[in-house]
Amino acid sequence: VREVGKTPRATHPFTGGHAMRKLPLVAALAAAAVALPAVAQDSPTLKKIKDSGTITIGHRDSSIPFSYYDDKQQVVGYAIDICMRVVDAIKAELRMPNLQVKLNPVTSATRIPLIANGTIDLECGSTTNNLDRQKQVGFTNTYFVTANRYVAKKSSNINTLTDLKGKTVVSTSGTTNLKWITEENAKQNLGLSILTAKDHAEAFLMVETGRAVAFFMDDILLYSLVANSKSPGDFMVGNEAYTVEPYGAMMPRDDEGFRKVVDGATAKLYQSPEMAALYDKWFNKPIPPKGIALNVPMSAQLKRVLANPTSNGDPAIYK
Repeated sequence: VREVGKTPRATHPFTGGHAMRKLPLVAALAAAAVALPAVAQDSPTLKKIKDSGTITIGHRDSSIPFSYYDDKQQVVGYAIDICMRVVDAIKAELRMPNLQVKLNPVTSATRIPLIANGTIDLECGSTTNNLDRQKQVGFTNTYFVTANRYVAKKSSNINTLTDLKGKTVVSTSGTTNLKWITEENAKQNLGLSILTAKDHAEAFLMVETGRAVAFFMDDILLYSLVANSKSPGDFMVGNEAYTVEPYGAMMPRDDEGFRKVVDGATAKLYQSPEMAALYDKWFNKPIPPKGIALNVPMSAQLKRVLANPTSNGDPAIYK
């Protein structure tokens, strides 16, 4: 018998529970859906970042001046600075000012698999964007344009590719440079013995110690390695440019919501006065670990790319 004046509480028709008790949960779920921005709802990567409260950035250990450890074992570089601007845009998009940034070291061999399997969300280094790699991963707008060359000791008297016939050369595992020299070796019947190194520092050391006569790599990285070596005057970078190498940060493929945020952030940065200062910081001023300036002016190709941002993987457009 219910008391006079008391109103019976409604029960849920299926569970028998009280409907009013369910409303706060329903309201919370609805609020959560609203809280996730529309672009994030269409992006697996942004949703993962939102749910975990963390974005994972892949970085290199010796790709000076793009992504490397300084003398305090801090991850620094031109590409890192650009990616941190992207992180700021993601924080704003997700309304997460306290989003945590996790740094995950990668190598030339591991960087593509770690993006493809979702271990890292953005890879910030010296990675060439090309049509073949775009079948596996996505790329941000290009932030540097370099060329494939070799470094050798001046005493080796190497001036052309044919001068290397029958000699031992090296390149870094998982790079477009290694692929190119391997194919060229067969095509031109050069008789090269080709060694692979786990990173650029190890490859350069092989030339320093005489294990290899030449190291094939992107010229900007070679200039950086020479400048930071014990005896910069002992080395020369070849005059022949074999391939064009546009750099971009890697990101998951076919995630248009994520791409929209990343491309928007990079295009805004590239077309702002801040970009010239950022370039100058890493290529014309003294940088860690030794306080050496690379003195590499911005090329005409890069100026065109920054003025008209693109993530095109066709090398022909960068010539």
